[in-house]
Amino acid sequence: MESDLDISRSIELAPIEEIAWKMGIGVEELIPFGRHMAKVTWPAIRSRLDRPRGSLVLVTSVNPTRYGEGKTVTTIGLSMGLNKIGKNSACVIREPSMGPVFGIKGGAAGGGHVQVLPMEDINLHFTGDLHAVTSAHNLCSAILDNHLHHGNKLEIDSSRLLWPRVIDMNDRTLRGAAIGLGGPGNGVAREERFDITAASEVMAILALATDYEDLRKRLGNIVIGSTKDGKPVKAEDVGAAGTMALLLRTAFLPNLVQTTEGTPAFIHAGPFANIAHGNSSIIADRLALSIHDIVVTEAGFGADLGAEKALHIKTNASGLAPDCIVVNVTVRSMKMHGLGMVGLPNGKDALDEENVEMVRHGASANLSRHIENMSRFGPDVIVSINRFPTDSDGEISAIMEIAKDAGAADVALYEGHSKGGEGAVELANAVSKAVQRHMAAGRPFNPLFEGNAPVIEKIENIAKSIYGASGISIKPRAKKQLDKINEWGYGNLPVCMAKTQYSFSHDPAQYGAPTDFTLPVREFRLNAGAGFIVAVCGDMMTMPGLPKIPAAEGMDMDKDGNLTGIFS
Repeated sequence: MESDLDISRSIELAPIEEIAWKMGIGVEELIPFGRHMAKVTWPAIRSRLDRPRGSLVLVTSVNPTRYGEGKTVTTIGLSMGLNKIGKNSACVIREPSMGPVFGIKGGAAGGGHVQVLPMEDINLHFTGDLHAVTSAHNLCSAILDNHLHHGNKLEIDSSRLLWPRVIDMNDRTLRGAAIGLGGPGNGVAREERFDITAASEVMAILALATDYEDLRKRLGNIVIGSTKDGKPVKAEDVGAAGTMALLLRTAFLPNLVQTTEGTPAFIHAGPFANIAHGNSSIIADRLALSIHDIVVTEAGFGADLGAEKALHIKTNASGLAPDCIVVNVTVRSMKMHGLGMVGLPNGKDALDEENVEMVRHGASANLSRHIENMSRFGPDVIVSINRFPTDSDGEISAIMEIAKDAGAADVALYEGHSKGGEGAVELANAVSKAVQRHMAAGRPFNPLFEGNAPVIEKIENIAKSIYGASGISIKPRAKKQLDKINEWGYGNLPVCMAKTQYSFSHDPAQYGAPTDFTLPVREFRLNAGAGFIVAVCGDMMTMPGLPKIPAAEGMDMDKDGNLTGIFS
């Protein structure tokens, strides 16, 4: 079987100017990064924002296995399939982080015959956006520490700083660190925390900003700590916001590449969905919607995380609600939930063996709840079964039956990985019909709560309505943090839940659709610039660690500079 790398290298890519020209974007409206990647200039974007918008399709998923269920493959392939049936379509996805690339998950550029290309460049550095986010974030850290060192005019309390440092890597040793050691010449000695870049508030701002003015304003509104008398200190106050904006000037522009079949793909911003809001940028969506009939985007991890945040955080900022929601599912994931629910081993070997009973058991719980949850928001829910070679007809049939019983408007078999766009035609037809129905009905959209509801009310609503919890518990430290957030006047911001992606609950070992559990909120983090409050649940970490055998160990470079052992 051909590897992803072999397939990607076998494709003769069109010059990026040709991809842009087919969309009506001229050469002078591009900033090229080599022959096959480019950014679209701000004047080109601004001139198109008032055009009539196309339809937005949101692709989400069930709670995944650790191996991934092909949501990005489905997103890319669906856009290819829509083009196959005569729809002018593009996809908008997030940028890969080097943490997962070198960890357990690998790349984030699709797979098989459904990829965004050039895959190697996209997964490694790309156009430098994540480096720009890292630099902008850490510049603010450096300016803050410099202010403390040179007299601390604002009387900032160094024991109550809220601004960590970030790095685009999985490195658990940096979850807690000491800085400024070695004497007063090295700054103020204090404890420090590192997050992964994808969890940075700057990354969230990049994804949520609607124009340069909004970007600059949001950066200035970042709360980085408090004064000794308890007042908030912002990035604007220490003089960091302007230079942060300069570092993000080019990163703010969406990136244009192509799929394995030459259809356009926008890749921009990369917040994780388990520890951040998990969606690509608003500006990339708006640009794509100004050009295409149907734009397909994805929300990270399961519908309980990325999709919920897309529908309550991203839509709140953009005003762009989806016209159809696609829930991606695999036989493997449903088998994992079924086996896990009855306490049986669910390693990779067990997941490859036929077991219709366990598939049915898992789907009746996990898939059904995701369908029911997403159906509340208004658009039709289409279930896409991402077929693997080991799936049996009986297992596929079980999922189809359960999905329809749970309220899915349609169920489609998806085989894009092996067949490219042709393998996505069935799904494309189902999605196209769903979009037409939603538009004919006036595009109804029903968020679960009012945007200005108190934080606790929002968390309780999400925990009970989406996760199936019986209630929530706020730890003493978190209560103090929320009291301060309310005192500062931010108590009505949207809430961004940080929890495990493997379960509806906070416990990754709780498979299926657990109920009657209490969701523990151990910490609140104010992201005033991004415009939301992060509620950290359970043992969730905002700096991941590498697995025992990281993917990085199998990667190398040959004497000609070619990558080996990567994304195979």
